[in-house]
Amino acid sequence: MNCRFCSAPLSSKFAELVNSPLSNSFLTRDQLNEPETYFPLTIYACSNCHLVQVDEYKNAREIFNNDYVYFSSYSTSWVAHAKRYVESMITRFGYNKESLVVEIASNDGYLLQHFNNAGVPVLGVEPTTNTARVAIEKGIPTLTEYFTADFAKLLVSLGKGADLVLGNNVLAHVPNINDFVEGLKIVLKPTGVVTMEFPHLLKMVEQCQFDTIYHEHYSYLSFTTVQKVFAAHGLELFDVEEQPTHGGSLRIFAKHVNDTSKAVTSNVARMLKKEADAGMLTREYYKSFQAQVNAIKNQFLRFLIECQDNGGKVIGYGAAAKGNTLMNYAGLKGNDLIKFVVDAAPSKQGKFLPGSHIPVYNEQKIAEYRPDYVIIFPWNLKDEIMNQLAYIREWGGQFAVFVPKLQVYNPNMEKVA
Repeated sequence: MNCRFCSAPLSSKFAELVNSPLSNSFLTRDQLNEPETYFPLTIYACSNCHLVQVDEYKNAREIFNNDYVYFSSYSTSWVAHAKRYVESMITRFGYNKESLVVEIASNDGYLLQHFNNAGVPVLGVEPTTNTARVAIEKGIPTLTEYFTADFAKLLVSLGKGADLVLGNNVLAHVPNINDFVEGLKIVLKPTGVVTMEFPHLLKMVEQCQFDTIYHEHYSYLSFTTVQKVFAAHGLELFDVEEQPTHGGSLRIFAKHVNDTSKAVTSNVARMLKKEADAGMLTREYYKSFQAQVNAIKNQFLRFLIECQDNGGKVIGYGAAAKGNTLMNYAGLKGNDLIKFVVDAAPSKQGKFLPGSHIPVYNEQKIAEYRPDYVIIFPWNLKDEIMNQLAYIREWGGQFAVFVPKLQVYNPNMEKVA
C-alpha cells in the first residue's frame, strides 16, 4: 500500500481496529438476518509526508449514495457554527451580490442558506440526492455530483468560477486528495479564497478520539501535511484558525500561490511550530495511540457490564459514526448491554445500527424507558444534548461519555465521576 498523496510505501501502523461494516450502513428489520459485509479498519501514518490514512476498501460513491442518512441541520449547534462562519467571511472578505460562493458537500443547505439570506449567490455541490433535495427545497441551487478536477473544469466552463470555495468535514472524506485539491485550484477565481474545516489530527491523538476513525474518513489531517498537499497544487495556506467543533478542528484559508492580495498571517508559522513541537513529524508520536484505544474500549465494557450486574438501564444518544466505531470495536452484538439508541434524524429511526444491530428510536422512547444512563456517542455535542435531555433528572438519570475517558454527568451538567 502506498500513500495516497506522496505515493511513498506505507509501513507504519497508527491504529488497527476490528473489521466492521460501514458506519452509516444502517439496517432495516428485514436485513437483520442477511449477511453484512465487514471491511478491515487499519490506519497508517506515512513516514514521508505524515498523512494518516485508511486503506480504501470501499468506493466513495458506494458510501455517499442516495441512502446517506446524515443531515447537518439536525444539529442546532452546527447550524449556529455555520451562521457565525458566514457572518465572519462576509465581514472579512466583503462577499456580496456580485460574488459566488461554492460549497462542496453542501448537504441539506445548513450553511449556504445563511449566505443566501444575506443576498450572496451560492451553489452547492452534493453527491447524495436525498440531502441535496432538501437543500433545493430551501431555495439553494445544488448540483448532485462528486467534486473532482474534471467537474471543476465543467463549472468553470459554465461560468461558475468561485470567489469562495468552502468545505466542512469533506477534505478527510475524499479518497483521491490530489484530484480534489487540484479541483479547488481550477474552480477558484484568481483572487478567490478556499476554506476547509477538518478535525485536527493533533487533537485526535492528544484526546484519543479513535471513534472518529471509520471507513468514510480516508484521511486524518495535520496542518503541516495539508500545507504540503495544497502547495503541490499551486495553492498557499495564508491563515488558520482553531475551532472547537468535532473535538478540535482547524479552519484553513488558501489562495493561489501567485495571488499577492492576501498576506500570510503569523498563524501559519505558529501552527507549524505547534505541530512540530508536539512531535507530529516523528514516528514515535503515533506509536502509543493503540494502547490508549484499548484502554477506552476496556473501560467502556467494564461500565456496561457493571451496570448490567447492578440492574441499571443504559441507552445511547446519537446514532453517529462515532458510536458505531466504539460499539463495534468493543464487540457489542444485540441490545443486552445498551437497550437502544435515540437519534433526532427520521432517516435513522426505525432502523438498526450496523454491526451491533441495536435499534434506533426517536426521543420519545427515553421518557417511556426512563434509563439510568444515557451514553452520549457524539461527545462533541454533549452540552447541546445534555441541555436537550435535562428532563432525565425526573427519575435520577445521568449522562456518560467515554472519549477521551469515562465521564459521568448529572442532568445539571455537573461532572460526578
